Amino acid sequence: MPQTIVGLELPDLQKALGEGHPAYRARQIYDAVYRQRVADLVQISTLPVNLRKELTSKLTLGLPKLVAEYSSSDGTRRYLLGLEDQRTIETVLMPEERRDTICISSQVGCPVNCQFCLTALLGLERNLTPGEIVGQVLFVMRTHQLSAASEQLNIVMMGMGEPLLNLANVIKATRLLVDREGIGLAERRITLSTAGIVPKIEELGREPIRPKLAISLNASTEEQRRELMPITRKYSLKDLLAAAKAYPLRPWEKLTFEYVLLKDVNDTDADARRVVKLLAHLNAKVNLIALNPGPGITFETPEPARVHAFQGIVRRAMPCFVRKPRGRDIFAACGQLKREG
Repeated sequence: MPQTIVGLELPDLQKALGEGHPAYRARQIYDAVYRQRVADLVQISTLPVNLRKELTSKLTLGLPKLVAEYSSSDGTRRYLLGLEDQRTIETVLMPEERRDTICISSQVGCPVNCQFCLTALLGLERNLTPGEIVGQVLFVMRTHQLSAASEQLNIVMMGMGEPLLNLANVIKATRLLVDREGIGLAERRITLSTAGIVPKIEELGREPIRPKLAISLNASTEEQRRELMPITRKYSLKDLLAAAKAYPLRPWEKLTFEYVLLKDVNDTDADARRVVKLLAHLNAKVNLIALNPGPGITFETPEPARVHAFQGIVRRAMPCFVRKPRGRDIFAACGQLKREG
């Protein structure tokens, strides 16, 4: 079976080419795949025709295939992408006037059973490879002619899966995404969202090249979080906050805490005051997300006035933002990715 190119770093690519080829050939292929974003190996015009034929016999590009595309009334696009083993994942593009955000998946399905998330209903099928993670970005960038050089392109690892349970592949993908000789994104433009895998947060902090960290809080007490996010039974809120406090932030960086608001469950003024107390000694900001509803989810979305009241309390102590829902009508919003038609 041919080896996949997308996901290979330059030394990997040199090894895959084999002996008998000068080193600059690997650099030409690397540039064509990651910076020029070719759709096929035969399009690499800097290579001799006979070498292109040789490449196609032993290597394959490995980009995901488009299975289905859904367009929202707000401009959001949701892509169902097919992998080599016929499994599918979802990737979302959220265009805005001054920036574009690509939401990518790190696993097929998700093993973290958050009670308000549609993706959790899928369970976990497998981890994605570095190439399958990067391939989502390359697919969207090529489809929409997006450029990393514009400083207006953001990547959020908030799609299907728990990124920290696939950390080695996520980190390799991040190195490829930020390599200036390739895709060329800035580290500050990539964010990883976790449900709170405490040992892996510590491991992530030791990586020299890594995304920004966003932690899904979603509750103001240990008991509440245990009910909403069963993973807390293994990684307690106390341990999570200790890991957050010890996390080595870079000079330009803040921790982000995400909080999904559920009507009459975790959205009271008392909840807001407890959130402030929990995060008081951290260099952090809070993103509030009013629940994005979906079939099989028993919770309800709070009224806008309740969301803004909650925000007002938290904002007196730290930066607090309400995330605008994008793509709800096509099941593309946060917590809605479940390969729905």
